[in-house]
Amino acid sequence: MAKIVNYISEAFEELKSNVTWPVWAEVQKLTIVVAVFSVLFALATWGVDEFFTKALAGFFNWIKA
Repeated sequence: MAKIVNYISEAFEELKSNVTWPVWAEVQKLTIVVAVFSVLFALATWGVDEFFTKALAGFFNWIKA
């Protein structure tokens, strides 16, 4: 148990002393960039899914006929 506590305390010390944290304005800007790209990626995935759904439905209707 002492090793776990030591690991956690050293990890927190590492985060406090050796990590360069970005300024709050940069964090906000990058968060918006990530959110926008996430929405765009979700819309692109939805679009590809809709395309293949319609293409496969058309293909199977063509085979059935």
